[in-house]
Amino acid sequence: MAPVRGRAVQDHVALAEIDLCGDLIIAASAAQERLSLESIDEVLRVAEERDTGT
Repeated sequence: MAPVRGRAVQDHVALAEIDLCGDLIIAASAAQERLSLESIDEVLRVAEERDTGT
């Protein structure tokens, strides 16, 4: 985070994307084989987003 006039700038979207990428990397490294599209969707909580309509 870069300081601007004494305050930290936070890009909440970028931080959320970094968090999701971390989750995906952890899941991929723990998997025995390549992750299926369904597994990736589960890790990224895509189905939850569709179910709630957000």
